[in-house]
Amino acid sequence: MMIDAPRKAWFGQPPGLTILFLTEMWEKFSYYGMRALLVYYMTKQLLFSQEQASMVYGLYTALAYLSPVFGGMLADRWLGKRRAVILGGAIMAFGHFLMAFDALLYPALLAIVLGNGLFLPTLPGQVGDLYQRDDPRRGSAFNVYYVGINLGAFLAPLICGTLGEVYGWHVGFSAAGIGMLLGLVIYITGRRHLPPDPPRSERATLPFSALWQPAYRPLLQLMAMIAGLIVVFRLAYEQIGNTIAIWLDTGVDRVLTADFTIPMTWFFSLNPLLVFLITPLLVRRWTRQARVGREPAALTKMAIGAAVVGLSFVLVAILGGEPSAKVGWLWAALFFAIFTFGELFILPVGLGLFARLAPVGFGATIIAFWFLASFGGNLLAGAVGMLWSTLSSTVFFSLMGATCMLVAVLLLRLERRARPLLAGNAAPAPQSAAPADGAVTSG
Repeated sequence: MMIDAPRKAWFGQPPGLTILFLTEMWEKFSYYGMRALLVYYMTKQLLFSQEQASMVYGLYTALAYLSPVFGGMLADRWLGKRRAVILGGAIMAFGHFLMAFDALLYPALLAIVLGNGLFLPTLPGQVGDLYQRDDPRRGSAFNVYYVGINLGAFLAPLICGTLGEVYGWHVGFSAAGIGMLLGLVIYITGRRHLPPDPPRSERATLPFSALWQPAYRPLLQLMAMIAGLIVVFRLAYEQIGNTIAIWLDTGVDRVLTADFTIPMTWFFSLNPLLVFLITPLLVRRWTRQARVGREPAALTKMAIGAAVVGLSFVLVAILGGEPSAKVGWLWAALFFAIFTFGELFILPVGLGLFARLAPVGFGATIIAFWFLASFGGNLLAGAVGMLWSTLSSTVFFSLMGATCMLVAVLLLRLERRARPLLAGNAAPAPQSAAPADGAVTSG
């Protein structure tokens, strides 16, 4: 069921998008705030070895992208999106506060993973339900939503990280928990602006076998191919927190004055900050294009994004930045600017496309499989990052650039093949389902 929201709201979008934006912002504040402190906490407070801390951190972040697959199924089949968001957020907040006790590290991480599994696929699954099928604003809705993710990610290290380092790790973890509670309060008080869930009796008539109806197979095959390309793309994209971090440390001259050297972690604030600054410009442009029928297709946008991210890696490859010949810090800032511009064309657009294609009654499940691609990409990125120690930075980043360019070419080819399939606005409803729960938004 769609809600007839007023035309005028933030960025000209329905009020419900602002509620979802703020909820997601505080959830990401809590997640990234805790993540920024986790390795330091394990090695400095709990005295874990670096290897043990790395193993725990890697498993935790991987499971954070795997659990939404099961959480999305639970939301679609039994809980409904609203209850899944509230329950998931409450479990995550509980997990953050458990971090105040050294002996409860593993139960705390497990609680956050389980809560995240319910929360992550269901909140974005509600974005598409805010719009009618012919609403030109829906093409940019996920980019506005994506700002919330990155605004929370920008604030988290600055606030939770500073509190944790200055006043104690548990204070930083508590700040993350408070952020999650704020997000829950915003969601609950603003739920009147959000689309209602269908009755449980209607959700119960949608067995998972309904996804395998012949009418859905072309869509599911298309989404599987897109997800596969996203896994390959993230193999390069996720180097932002891995080998790029090493490059910033060893290959970039960060000396600003005789008395001040730019901390390498500051560069990572550029990515979410630029997302916040660039997104409104893209939203306005794409909305104007949609109104006159000239907005690029979703897969075309994604191909552009992959190519631009590839160019950012090519720039680093050309610069080199070996320890013996460091590059200036402005080049590093330029890398982040190009990288972020490309990111905005592919990741939020792909998320919106999956929401648009989701069969009615399976919105959260399909969104969860989008995040499963992130899980696979993150694992591959870690394995590929091990090549850093055996290759020069020029060769390594050239390979990352080539990987993104290959994904761009394959996305363009896929767009031409899938154009007839994507001509509709959403997947049809199963015959046994009422048209109430579908996510209908365009990339």
